[in-house]
Amino acid sequence: MSKGRYRMSSERLEELKKELHYLETVREKEVAEQIKIARSYGDLSENSEYDEAKTEQGKLYSKIAELKDLIENAEIITKSDRTDEVGLGNAVTVRDLDFGDEATYIIVGSQEADPASGKISDDSPVGKGLMGHKVGDVVEIHVPAGVVKFEILRIENT
Repeated sequence: MSKGRYRMSSERLEELKKELHYLETVREKEVAEQIKIARSYGDLSENSEYDEAKTEQGKLYSKIAELKDLIENAEIITKSDRTDEVGLGNAVTVRDLDFGDEATYIIVGSQEADPASGKISDDSPVGKGLMGHKVGDVVEIHVPAGVVKFEILRIENT
């Protein structure tokens, strides 16, 4: 199932382990109980409660397998302590040279990316394009919509 290593912080790995533990203990028992109750309703061929419970069980086992894969193939990344060039864990403030807009991005591993909250993966086009650059650098980044030009204004630790 694994397609390689999954870069993440040690905090994210702990969150995944806690979620896996919950699913394997509490949630698995809940679903088993749903199936047991649904079986008691009789004829399984026309039992929608049973079908729903079995579907839920399939989703649960799929999620458990996904979490195990993420945990087994986790590559712990360490945040950069430096602010002289863009690295993992840095908050980078940039100015879009075409539109004049400023934005701040936090560079994170792929398992922690959340673009809506400004967290972008170091594997994304923008994240990859900013890595290793310094304040004052103008960076041209190829994105699906074309090319964007950013000037790096600030690099801070998070």
